[in-house]
Amino acid sequence: MRECSLDLKAEGTEPADADFIVIGAGSAGGALAARLSENDRHRVLLLEAGGEAHFLSRIPISYALFTKNPEVNWLYSSEPEASTGGRRIPVPCGRMLGGSSSINGLGWVRGNRLDYDRWAQLGCRGWSWEEVLPLFKAMEDFEGGDDDLRGKGGPIRATAVPENLALYRSFFEACRTVGIERTRDYNGHVQTGAAMTQVSISHGRRMSTAATYLKEARRRRNLRIETGALAQKLLIRDGRCVGVRVGQRGRVRDLFAGREVMVCAGAIASPQLLELSGIGDPNRLRQLGVEVVADLPGVGENLRDHWAPRMKWTLARRGQTFNELARGLGALRQGLSYLLKGTGFLTMPAAPIRVFVKTHASLEQPDAMIVLQPFLAMPDAKLSPTAGIQIVTNQLRPESTGSVHATKADALVKPAIRFNFLSEQIDRDCLLYSMRLVRRVMAASALQWLEPNELLPGAEAQTDDELLDFVAQHAQTGFHAVGTCKMGHDRTAVVDEKLQVHGIRGLRVADASIMPTMVSGNTNAPAIMIGEKAAQLVRAAYG
Repeated sequence: MRECSLDLKAEGTEPADADFIVIGAGSAGGALAARLSENDRHRVLLLEAGGEAHFLSRIPISYALFTKNPEVNWLYSSEPEASTGGRRIPVPCGRMLGGSSSINGLGWVRGNRLDYDRWAQLGCRGWSWEEVLPLFKAMEDFEGGDDDLRGKGGPIRATAVPENLALYRSFFEACRTVGIERTRDYNGHVQTGAAMTQVSISHGRRMSTAATYLKEARRRRNLRIETGALAQKLLIRDGRCVGVRVGQRGRVRDLFAGREVMVCAGAIASPQLLELSGIGDPNRLRQLGVEVVADLPGVGENLRDHWAPRMKWTLARRGQTFNELARGLGALRQGLSYLLKGTGFLTMPAAPIRVFVKTHASLEQPDAMIVLQPFLAMPDAKLSPTAGIQIVTNQLRPESTGSVHATKADALVKPAIRFNFLSEQIDRDCLLYSMRLVRRVMAASALQWLEPNELLPGAEAQTDDELLDFVAQHAQTGFHAVGTCKMGHDRTAVVDEKLQVHGIRGLRVADASIMPTMVSGNTNAPAIMIGEKAAQLVRAAYG
């Protein structure tokens, strides 16, 4: 069944179902498909394994509802490791149109210029800060900030969380007393400092790629979107990717691309799909019973994520946290505030304040991030009946790397994820410094009117070993997995600077998996930028 068959031929035999097949309708894939379809000569087929965007996904606080919902979340988890206290760590990934941009915590962070300049220095030409900046500007619509760096009129409306709690003002003053000043725009010229979080929220509504890029693009006749379509295997003939095998509603079919296939399934699923298609480490592929098509041992390696302990305080002073403001009658007031004005708790991101700090004076850019959450959450993500706050900290650019690998030659079997957190001393040093810095902030006089009491890790945890044991037992990831199909030209690189898979024609990977190193902050905005960059590269190749 080919609803938009073209005159093109895939590999000279089968009619092509589209010029370009994009696998994955998430942050990168949604942006890529939308941009490609702007040229009406391009026939684009976008495949999404999940369904349409969930009806609650436009409400920002829905991320709390989606953490354990298999309807919209792949619910991956890591293998037990010593660094995680033998725990399996949840690895959420969006499973609907918009992908993780439809379930994430809504932080809008680009990273800083050194992240991208480092990529260029690693041989990824075209990815320096000055070269990706126009893409970041084209993506966003942001009022304020530095005009030479911020975008106006782009698909994603970004805003700043309102500074509407006395808790927030006191926290900024506490930061100032330990030497952390306010920054005007952490996505602008100066990332270092404390600020209200910029978010992908407009008028109380989530700005996912489903609600922005794809909402407009799907009206075009040359873009076809198919949901419930799980990519099982890339079809490769004579060194060229000609299509993809898809399982959809109980049937399996092959879809063919006249020009290229683009894998945008994310840092967990993209390397798995490559391995199931014979692209990866030959020994590993043979163990899976998969025929080797391309010897690329870096597939699935170089996994990085932010390892983030949640430090917790109870507050004796009432009325300053959402444990009170959003419970009981407060929940009703918050619901009315959202319905009538598009404001309140339901519009809150995962962290309304973020702080970028340097753990050593010699650093040019910050290397740690601290975020304030004005509530205490229980393990099931529900609000605790106890009033309090959580402060999450993590190293921005971890050097410890892990892996993602298929365990069976079956796309329905989840891959094995191993993070290998804190295996590098620099990661441990940075995290320990930032945790102690958080304690200094919480001890500042500006916050004592709240009468804070440290709940976790607890005042008794003072030594490096005690703090690191707390991290192993309690930390979670930042939900920012990257790097498993890294860009570059060394033996472990998977794609080149044009995102083309080494040794395979007609195949690109375009999502967070191509990042050679971690960006300094959240990954949604950079992933969308990668989708924009991929579209730019295709336009350069095909007009």
